[in-house]
Amino acid sequence: MSNDLNPAKKHSKVLTEGPSRAAARSYLRGVGFSKEDLHKPIIGIANTWTEIGPCNFHLRQVAEAVKQGVREAGGTPMEFNTVTISDGITMGTEGMKASLISREVIADSIELVARGNSFDGLICIAGCDKNMPAAIMALGRLDIPGLMLYGGSIAPGKLPQPDGTTKEITILQVFEGMGSHAAGKINDDQLEALEAAACPGPGACGGQFTANTMAMAGEFLGISPIQITGVPAVSPDKAEASREAGRLVMELAKNDLRPSKIVTRKAIENAYASACASGGSTNAVLHLLAIAREYNIPFTIDDFNAISDRTPHICDLSPGGKYAAKDYQDAGGSRLLAKRLLDAGLIDGSQITVTGKTLAEEASHAVETPHQPVIYPIDHPLKPTGGLVILKGNLAPEGCVVKVAGHERILHAGPARVFNSEDACHAAVEAGKIKPNDVCVIRYEGPRGGPGMREMLAVTAAIKGIPELSETVALLTDGRFSGATRGLMVGHVAPEAQLGGPIAAVHEGDTITFDIKNRELRLEVPAEEIAKRLKEVKQPERRYKRGVFAKYANTVSSASQGAVTT
Repeated sequence: MSNDLNPAKKHSKVLTEGPSRAAARSYLRGVGFSKEDLHKPIIGIANTWTEIGPCNFHLRQVAEAVKQGVREAGGTPMEFNTVTISDGITMGTEGMKASLISREVIADSIELVARGNSFDGLICIAGCDKNMPAAIMALGRLDIPGLMLYGGSIAPGKLPQPDGTTKEITILQVFEGMGSHAAGKINDDQLEALEAAACPGPGACGGQFTANTMAMAGEFLGISPIQITGVPAVSPDKAEASREAGRLVMELAKNDLRPSKIVTRKAIENAYASACASGGSTNAVLHLLAIAREYNIPFTIDDFNAISDRTPHICDLSPGGKYAAKDYQDAGGSRLLAKRLLDAGLIDGSQITVTGKTLAEEASHAVETPHQPVIYPIDHPLKPTGGLVILKGNLAPEGCVVKVAGHERILHAGPARVFNSEDACHAAVEAGKIKPNDVCVIRYEGPRGGPGMREMLAVTAAIKGIPELSETVALLTDGRFSGATRGLMVGHVAPEAQLGGPIAAVHEGDTITFDIKNRELRLEVPAEEIAKRLKEVKQPERRYKRGVFAKYANTVSSASQGAVTT
């Protein structure tokens, strides 16, 4: 077929066609591309592979299958790699500050390589938490036909029991086991057994933590192929699902179906509804705000509660519930969840997806496994409203996020225990200095103050691992929480302490009230006293003076705006 007649080769002509591009073609032929390859549509394959952790370890194999699908459909795939940070490995260390920053670096690097090489289409293969929003953000900036493909969740770990049976676990049980170990509740051998069993192979964390929340959000946004996305990392179906994604991107390129036609205001509302219905991660709020910004869609933190208030929590998924991502897929997956929500009028089924079908058309193909216990009927929900809530009040004028899935407390008041870093709070928990009813306040961990807005799973899991604290202690921070966090934990408090937010004015022993029903987070101190204290606050020096952390701190926005750097 002549180049002029190939409807999918719109952008790469400037790179590969004509006598003036002989040198470029020579370079590409030098690494194995044939003359014929270079006259086909060029599809970029952005791979977040790394051997540092299971979430992305298998993505070379996924990429090979994707490339096979692209070739089968008449395209030429060109794979490139970008960075990734494992949230779980870095959790509780200074390295965790790199996680959210990596979202921007990944998006920037994908954008750079795609613009530099004039790809006709793009598949972004993502495994760990920040990969997925980064990929969707990059697709929005580029607005070339493309999709985000999830590498898939890990298989459940199997922990041997004294009676000879096995119990399914996820990495969450290891983090909580660390807290139990520090409190003397389990011994070294028991902790070792958890450590050895939790991660049996490749794949992202198995509960409805941030990775699976954002993978599901991608399906409901329409930018990830529904049902293909949910195929677990080690499933026998993974290779064919990946090949299908490769074939699919060629259809997108031929039809010029671009991300801007897919990711709309209604699509973002659909994505957040999926997070609420599934008891997903608080990080969904941060990432959907950032995605809306990249697609120039008016959407603010004030828009979330209305969606949560009308969306019941109907998926019994860890960490708040019993089941893992594999069980969700086996039950019927996102087509079934979409059907539940569509039948109740809770999402917009007219939104187009990367399959070329609307969300309603995809949901019409839902197949429910008989007697499955994971995805509840709408009229018998786990909770009548969604698992995520935005609070405001004198302690968080710009808002903050609380996950209400997995605990029953909707009102809590207690004395503040104030820490200027996650490390200081974690040390206090392990030393037995936190008491029932305390409210742990961790500040200067926000987007600028951290910088990078660390997740606090090490602290929250340590608290959950101590029975007398598990259901009595609350925590709030201008940092973030892992999707694996459970309990009464409020994150993304904005403005952050580094910007002079009221969280900087909290003193040891002040009473803090969490009023979930009325959507309020209150510091029980008069307004005049808060103002006086803020005038007296001496901000700490920036922790980083140069390099990527300093650049990020100098440019990042508030968490209430998605912590974006554009």
